Amino acid sequence: MITEIVSRWEQFGDWRLAAVAGFVALLVLIAAVSWLVSRRRSPGEPQISAREPLPLREHFRELRSRVLISMVALLVGSAVCFYFYEQILTWLITPARQVAGDDVSIIYTEVTELLSTTVKVSLLGGLVLALPVILYHAIRFVAPGLTPRERRILFSFLPAALLAFAAGMAFGYFVMIPPALRFLLTFGGDVAEPLIRISNIVNIMIRLLFWLGIAFETPLVMYVLAFLGIVNARGFSRFRRLWLVVSFVIAAAITPTIDPLNQAIVAGPLIVLYELGVLLARFAGRRSTTALNAEPASE
Repeated sequence: MITEIVSRWEQFGDWRLAAVAGFVALLVLIAAVSWLVSRRRSPGEPQISAREPLPLREHFRELRSRVLISMVALLVGSAVCFYFYEQILTWLITPARQVAGDDVSIIYTEVTELLSTTVKVSLLGGLVLALPVILYHAIRFVAPGLTPRERRILFSFLPAALLAFAAGMAFGYFVMIPPALRFLLTFGGDVAEPLIRISNIVNIMIRLLFWLGIAFETPLVMYVLAFLGIVNARGFSRFRRLWLVVSFVIAAAITPTIDPLNQAIVAGPLIVLYELGVLLARFAGRRSTTALNAEPASE
């Protein structure tokens, strides 16, 4: 796989990879600068939560501007992914080639199948690239209705959520997907030879990577809920037994196979993530109590 990726880079030029890295770095830089500007306010400037209520028309104007910026980021990200569609498709079908061999045929049986698959991958890839901008503007839109403490939590949650989503995708690509595809592509190998439709393998890969990325957000969501005082660690602990069942139900929905081994590969990390979330909830509860006790003292 590494040799194939290196050959692709040499064929299409390293400057394209630099362009993608620069675009992602630019999105992160914009989000970081905006966050720093929101934290470092002048002494005479009123807080966001303390300003006078805006008319409904102004709220719609603000919503329109933030949606427009998010759409521009989505379009730019989709254009970048469409430019690199061959590399992205190659990256998505590489696990299947590693299992079935490089001689396996990746086919399409409809005239528009390859084009529609490329457009879908480009849009979803653009969404991933634009996710920092979209989340930032979503938080900024609801920030006036939040307390300063809640705003700090949400802005701190943003980079952690992106890292957790990337970790879930990495776990799916390198740990969970290879054994699942090995079971699917080697089952009944003496009876039939696999001819893989590109839309089918891409849909499977996208579904697994997306839902595993969402699943890895579980500890962060539990931490935020505990810090805000909505649910405490004791409440999460009482839900532990039911979560064992829920984990296998989620694993059965995510995995494309019916064998228990692959489902256990997904359910195991979900259980571990929940236990990590319980620990984070306990830590968040202590920090929340300390912060609440410090506020009256400062006054």
